[in-house]
Amino acid sequence: MKSTYYLVLLMFISSTVYSQEIYQWRGQKRDGIYNGGNLLKKWPEASPELLWVNENIGEGYGSLTVTNDMIFVNGKIDSLSYTFALDLKGNILWMASNGKEFTGTGFPANFPGSRSTPTVVNNLVYVSSAKGRIACIEKQTGKEKWSVDMIKDFNGIMNQHGYSESLAVDDSTVYCFPGGPVVNIAAINRFTGKTVWTSSALADTVSYCSPVIMETSTKNILVTFSGQYLMGLDTKTGKLLWSQSQAYHRYHQQCNTPIYNGGDIYYVAGEGNGAVKLELSADGNSIKEFWRNSNIKNVFGGFLLINDHLFSTERTKIKCLDINTGEVTDSVKVKGGSLIFADSMLYCYSDNGDVNLIKLEGTKMEVVSKFKADKGSKEHFAHPVISNGVLYIRHGRALMAYDIKEK
Repeated sequence: MKSTYYLVLLMFISSTVYSQEIYQWRGQKRDGIYNGGNLLKKWPEASPELLWVNENIGEGYGSLTVTNDMIFVNGKIDSLSYTFALDLKGNILWMASNGKEFTGTGFPANFPGSRSTPTVVNNLVYVSSAKGRIACIEKQTGKEKWSVDMIKDFNGIMNQHGYSESLAVDDSTVYCFPGGPVVNIAAINRFTGKTVWTSSALADTVSYCSPVIMETSTKNILVTFSGQYLMGLDTKTGKLLWSQSQAYHRYHQQCNTPIYNGGDIYYVAGEGNGAVKLELSADGNSIKEFWRNSNIKNVFGGFLLINDHLFSTERTKIKCLDINTGEVTDSVKVKGGSLIFADSMLYCYSDNGDVNLIKLEGTKMEVVSKFKADKGSKEHFAHPVISNGVLYIRHGRALMAYDIKEK
C-alpha cells in the first residue's frame, strides 16, 4: 500500500510539473515564433481593425505577455516600476508596484522606463524592474509573494541602461544575472524566493540579453550573453560549461536571445561576431563554431529560425541566411526593427513606427502591407506579440490591439 501511495504521489507531482504553462518573452520558446492560423495575408489599406488602445501602462520599452485570459506588461509611472494586468479588452485589472524604475543619468536618461517582459507560470507572474528588483506576483490579485533585489541581495552591478533581461523560469527555479564579480548569475526558488545557487561564471558585466534554457538529452543549459561572452551554465548547479568571447561593443549590447535547434546554437550580435552557428557537444559541455558571418549586424531586433534559414533585421533590410553555410540568400528592403513570425508570415515593427506584413515563400520575402503605429511616444523598441488572432503593439505608454484574423 505504501509503495502504491508513493507511486500515485509521484505521478501527481510529475503531471503537475509538466502541465505548467509558461508565457514569456518572444513566445513559448523565446524564438519569436507564435502559434495560431487563419491570419490575414494582407491588411486593409489603413491598417487592421484597431480593437482597443490603452494609454495608461506607464513608460517603457519592455514587451508584453499574453495568456489565455490576461495581458501583463511593465511600465514606469513617475519614478516607480509597475506591473499592469489587463483583460483581453484592454481594461486594467490591477497594478503592482515593484520599487524604483530606471530613469538614468547622462545619455541613458533619454530612455527611462521598463525594459523587460513579465514571465507567467500558471498562477504566478515573475517580473524584474530595470533597477534590479525581482518580484513574484499572484496572477489574479497582483499580491506580491516575495521579492529579491539583485543589487542589495547579490551585490549586483547594473549597467548604464539598466537591467533588461526577461526572467527565465523552469519547473522550480527563476534565473537572473546580477552581474557582480562574485554573484554573477543566480538561481532562485520560484515559490519562496530563496537562493538555490550562485555562480561567479566569468565575472563579466551585465548585457541586455534575456536568457534561454536549452534542453538537451543530458542536461539543461542556461544560455545568455554577458558584455563580452556568450556562455552556458548547468541549470542544476550553476557550473560554467563553456563560453565564446564576443568582439568588443562600446555599450556591451549583446541583446538578442540565442536559439537552440537540433543540437546547434544560433545567435546574432550587434557588432563583431555578427551571425554565428555553434555545434553543441552531445554531453552539453563544449561548443564548436560551425560558421560565422560578421557582416550581419542586429543589436536588439531579434532574429528567427524558420526551416533551414535565419531571418534577421538590419538598418534598412531583412536578410535571409542559409543555416548550412551562413551565406545570405535573399533580402528585402524594410526599415530595421523587431521581427516575429506567425502563420507563414513575417511581422516587422520598425524603429520608425511602421508595422510591416511580409509574405514568405521559401526564402523569398515581399512586403504586402504596412501601417503606422500612431499612438504613444518615444522610440518604437518593444517587440510585438501575436495571440489568438490579435497583434499587440506597445509604444511607450500605449498598448494597441489589432484584429488580424481572417473573417
